[in-house]
Amino acid sequence: MNGAQKVDKRKVEINKFSLIFNKLGIYVVVLLLIVAGVILSGGQFFSASNIQSILEASALIGMVSAGLMFVVYSGNMNDMSIPMTMAMAGMLTVQFINLGFIPALLIGIASGALIGFINGLMIGKFRAHPIIWSWGFNLLLSGIVRVVWQGKQLYADTVAKPTEFAQRAANTFYAISRTYLTSFISLMAVVMIVMFVIAWFIHSKTSFGQKLKIIGTNYDVAKFSGINCTKVLITAYMICGVCAATGGIFFSALRKTSSYENGMGYDFSCLTTVLLGGVQLCGGKGSVIGAFGGVLAYSILNNILSWIGLDTYSKYLVQGIVFLFIVWLNTYSNRKLGKA
Repeated sequence: MNGAQKVDKRKVEINKFSLIFNKLGIYVVVLLLIVAGVILSGGQFFSASNIQSILEASALIGMVSAGLMFVVYSGNMNDMSIPMTMAMAGMLTVQFINLGFIPALLIGIASGALIGFINGLMIGKFRAHPIIWSWGFNLLLSGIVRVVWQGKQLYADTVAKPTEFAQRAANTFYAISRTYLTSFISLMAVVMIVMFVIAWFIHSKTSFGQKLKIIGTNYDVAKFSGINCTKVLITAYMICGVCAATGGIFFSALRKTSSYENGMGYDFSCLTTVLLGGVQLCGGKGSVIGAFGGVLAYSILNNILSWIGLDTYSKYLVQGIVFLFIVWLNTYSNRKLGKA
């Protein structure tokens, strides 16, 4: 007769640092960056003008990141059509400005939803490779924009007819990026925060968010469990498209011009902020709150580099080093906790 079952007496210990970092995530980094900013700015970090600068810098990239988070979370890595989604939304809004500001705005946002629908259909239903398809679609959209508008830039006040109604619509379009609700909080920043709140609710409080998590974790399991993967992925890409279009419209208003160049680089910049916030490329891991933290970290770091006075290329070098370190730190903490 065998004796009593042996008990595993090996010590099991969770690294406290890994636990803290995993729980608080990117906000630990945000706090450290704020401390560094206070020191390097000589106490001017919390001035109204500097806070305004940080919020403005984070607003546009935050709007787009709020939607891209859903695509990355679904396990589809990135939406490479973001640059032309932003550009086309801005150009369509200006092109139809004579209909009035609200109709033109809705047309611009609808273009983002349509692009997202096409992406979601091809990737969700026909299983096209997400990077190759969205990159190719971005090239197609670039060609469409250049052919339709012949490579020209559009100006709302020029496109608008010389009537009081049309000129008022053009002025409203320009004003949305220059309206401040307080001395340092802009309308753009408020819109970004509202978009993140809505994204958090959709992701955390709806069945859609739960289904997206299962799809991101294991597509085959989600499919065989009865989830309509095509519908969920189409929705995720449409959310991304609407957010990118909104960011593109504000970007055009801020630049006072709509061009096919608007939005260039946002596909990788926004992916960086999402990954910094702890959303995993493999899908199914991460949160909207974390993605928002990634946006703050990205903006604060850029602000600090401006205080230091680094040139553009030196900024790219420092950003690359810091971002790679943060991504490694996030992966390290997940492994220590058995989550990766």
